[in-house]
Amino acid sequence: MKKINVKGTKQGKEITLSCANLLMGAGDFLRADNLEFAAPVLDRYVELGGNIFDTARHYRHSEKAIGAWMAERGNRDQIIIETKGCHPVREAPNTPRVTPEAIREDITTSLEMLQTDHVEMFAFHRDNEEVEVGPLMEALQAEIEAGRVYAIGASNWSLGRIIEANQYAVSHGLTPFSFNSPNLSLPKVNRPRWENCVSADAAMIEWHEKTGLPLLSWSAQAGGFFSGRFTKEDTSDQEMVEVYYSDANWERYERAQILAAEKNVTPIQISLAYVLHQSFPTAAAIGPEKMSELESSVQAAAITLTQAEVDWLDLRRNDR
Repeated sequence: MKKINVKGTKQGKEITLSCANLLMGAGDFLRADNLEFAAPVLDRYVELGGNIFDTARHYRHSEKAIGAWMAERGNRDQIIIETKGCHPVREAPNTPRVTPEAIREDITTSLEMLQTDHVEMFAFHRDNEEVEVGPLMEALQAEIEAGRVYAIGASNWSLGRIIEANQYAVSHGLTPFSFNSPNLSLPKVNRPRWENCVSADAAMIEWHEKTGLPLLSWSAQAGGFFSGRFTKEDTSDQEMVEVYYSDANWERYERAQILAAEKNVTPIQISLAYVLHQSFPTAAAIGPEKMSELESSVQAAAITLTQAEVDWLDLRRNDR
């Protein structure tokens, strides 16, 4: 499994986190009371070269499950944890929690659930642009200096806010974001799949190309839009219709089918390979619940695409 490098700080020294380009995501199947079923999938992921788990305080069960699995396997030192915080609580979904207090609270809770004293990577799960970036970056710096976090980033932040936060950090001698985690997929969204979520647009992609900052994509396979389960004629899934149904995406699907046939793979594997073949470092969160789904994603990560094929898939050129 290929790796991407994320910069971090440990005990005052710069370190490099070598992260697999497939992040093991945390679906609802990953529960502490379900490890008999889930643990073999996690074990196989590690056997295949995976080493990074994508979780969040907002997710119902995954942090506790990952903590129990690591304790049982005794492999904490081999695992990179990327967790997220400051998401509204489920009981008050419209109340923002992007505050220094929520940073401390969520990291503390995550560490307890994960049965560890640190996480390698922490990201904001949501943003509240009414809150100034300064106090937030100061709070994150305190977590880094305390050794509870090594690298920081943002998920579902606008490009402008990421730039503002990094500028503040640099000008005040603080640690800037070293990764960004928006949605990036071959099918493009018509609207955010979930409220206040951010997909990488052309401007964000151009910024990543210029800076080389790693992008960790969630929903990289667009909810299985290219899996064959969805057709133009079948409009029974209202969410998928609203988010992904468009003439451009159906054209992308047709092209993915053509390329998949030529490479003896599947269209959904092509869509994952697309995310991993950008002109800057990328990784993709996957959420396999079956061994076959994990194997399929690992096979997709091994597909080679040329830049011409990437551009053709994304309708940026008509030949390849």
